[in-house]
Amino acid sequence: LRSGQLDFIEAPPPDAVQSLKSAGFQVITNTYGHNWTWQLSYLEGSPFRDLRVRKAINLAIDRSGMKELLGGLMEEGAGLLPSKHPWHGTPSFKLTYDPAAAKKLLAEAGYGPGKPLKFKCGISTSGSGQMQPLPMNEFVQQNLKDVGVEVEFVVVDWNVLLGYWREAPSAHDIQAINVTMAALDPYTALIRALKSDRAPPNGNNWGHYSDAEADALCSQVYETFDPKAQEALLIKLHEHAVNNCAHLFVAHDLNPRALSPKAKGFIQAQSWFQDLTRVSVG
Repeated sequence: LRSGQLDFIEAPPPDAVQSLKSAGFQVITNTYGHNWTWQLSYLEGSPFRDLRVRKAINLAIDRSGMKELLGGLMEEGAGLLPSKHPWHGTPSFKLTYDPAAAKKLLAEAGYGPGKPLKFKCGISTSGSGQMQPLPMNEFVQQNLKDVGVEVEFVVVDWNVLLGYWREAPSAHDIQAINVTMAALDPYTALIRALKSDRAPPNGNNWGHYSDAEADALCSQVYETFDPKAQEALLIKLHEHAVNNCAHLFVAHDLNPRALSPKAKGFIQAQSWFQDLTRVSVG
């Protein structure tokens, strides 16, 4: 890009953004349907079957600190959907940074200095929509260590991780997995992660999340064709996901792109898909 060989790149490194802007390059971002989470195992024996543990790890994450690490190229994790999404709702559980509350909840669940919570998480070195997975996951790992949680990473290639994602957590002895997902419609945003019959090999409910309220709401969404009524159900479903800490919610990508000064006409849609037909170079 700097040498003029390219006019448009995806996902510029966060530490290059200011120098690119200073050199006259365009750095364009926008909110879109994206979640960067750790999906959690709910199989027998998993610590994440305890809501106190799930709340604790969510309260342990310094999302504003991660935003600073990424040079502002993210929104703080607000659930399976960004905070301004029309289906976000108003969850009663707040995804704040509160290490003291996290330690208290872990103690209530039976964990502490003499018995730390330990688990393995599958992550990738790179991949579609994964943002900057190695520094981001190391940041989460350190946040969790600060409240007494010890995380061991199983680091694999992106396509290998996708294979793990389509199998039960027990297949690879991991209790969490970091696969970011597009949130384009009711199914991709919510249902595939929350409906119990979408567990592998039938879908992407990797952790086998199973809750009667979530299943009932998903079924009602399928059967409701009035847009306003369906939206009300989707809001309830997302509030359920956040209130029950169904995942470890960390970030939402802003989908940054860097363009040369010669590139004109690009308007970034709030989508994984972009229209390049209006772009000209010259």
